[in-house]
Amino acid sequence: MSSKNYYDVTKWNVGNPYEDIGEVINSIIADIKKRQTDSNMNEGGKPGAVIYIPSGDYHLRTQVVIDISYLKIMGSGHGFVSSSIRYNLPENEWADLHEVWPGGSRILVDLSPKPGDEESAGAAFYVERDGNPRISSVEFENFCIDGLHFVDDGSGMPNPENTYTNGKTGIYIGSAQDSFRLTGMGIVYLEHGVTIYHADALSIHDNFIAECGNCIELRGWGQASKITDNLMGAGYKGYSIFAENFGGLLITANNIFPRGTSSVHFRNVARSTITANRFHSFYPGMLVFEGNCSENMVSSNHFLRDNEPWAPMLEYDNGLDDLYGILCISGNNNSVIANHISEIIHTQSIKPAGAKPVIIHIVSGKGNYISDNHIVATTEATDEQTKASDSCFSAQVDALTTTDKLVALDVTAVLVEKESVQNTILDSGSEGQVIIDRTVNAFRATPVPGV
Repeated sequence: MSSKNYYDVTKWNVGNPYEDIGEVINSIIADIKKRQTDSNMNEGGKPGAVIYIPSGDYHLRTQVVIDISYLKIMGSGHGFVSSSIRYNLPENEWADLHEVWPGGSRILVDLSPKPGDEESAGAAFYVERDGNPRISSVEFENFCIDGLHFVDDGSGMPNPENTYTNGKTGIYIGSAQDSFRLTGMGIVYLEHGVTIYHADALSIHDNFIAECGNCIELRGWGQASKITDNLMGAGYKGYSIFAENFGGLLITANNIFPRGTSSVHFRNVARSTITANRFHSFYPGMLVFEGNCSENMVSSNHFLRDNEPWAPMLEYDNGLDDLYGILCISGNNNSVIANHISEIIHTQSIKPAGAKPVIIHIVSGKGNYISDNHIVATTEATDEQTKASDSCFSAQVDALTTTDKLVALDVTAVLVEKESVQNTILDSGSEGQVIIDRTVNAFRATPVPGV
């Protein structure tokens, strides 16, 4: 027996989903609200519904507005493929590509936000509801949201497709909510992949979010949420993961790749955990704690910072120099324990020239505990810089797997600024690699073999 609460966008009687799936989904939501009016009938009342998007390409010209709980929008494939690689190939080579565009259950965001519009104006999916209880249990699962193109941002960049700017957002959640889930999504070529305000018990799990200006932004405030098992990487102007005024955030088992300004950026975040992730970046500032970040634990992660190997992106970076630190910590009583940190960079690329790169930088605050971190800093044995490649995939694999012809690079393993006191630094750098005022901090050096 078919359910009244299951909708297929290709079988709905209003609109054409291939021309404007936004109009279709909004009509379906209106039907759900029309049918589900009683909030307490037989110990039930408003169960919500499932909206199914079969595999195919669907233009979205009308923003989807969601203001009901228990709604699940699901597809049959996240459909991700690299648009950045395609746009950086000569167009005469496109005809030889097996695929040109993302696929699966794919929504093509054809909105045209203008400068000065509200932040939410360019969102494909806009979720907001006032009153009590908070909107709850809205789920996005297993489909692709594609921003299609980036645009000229006035910077004079030769290829506008590398600006990471188009004013578009995949999913924008503007009000406090409870128990939302994003699972198995493919999100590509949007200035903001996912922007969420006031999250509680949020789960962002097993998604592919990449080639977006920003991937995940948790804004306003929030608690008790998790970002787990995702593959993602933002552009050089934005965040892969950003959170502010959050408590109890769990970031675990993610594989975060370049080229985001930062892999994780916390602002005034407390009592949260970053563990068992693999982070890769071409720039300093991979992990940033800004403001009053307190009692957070960073443990058992692998950090790799190396040089950009792909020719079309060599001219771009996040604007930070190597004195900033790979990990830059402000706040109190944070723990950075048992991480592996690799810095493999060309001496010619160090900024400012001749500087000694900083790995862990404790900027301000007190009581931070830095212990048992293994820092490996190397450069190439010759002055000849590894040649960049026109092939993104092969260039990055070669860079990741090349371990021969490397020699030690002189670095500052831990720098503790005078504004930060009562810190404990243990076994995270030798005597000569740690800069610290021992009158107001505790320090134990990592033993040097043979010395």
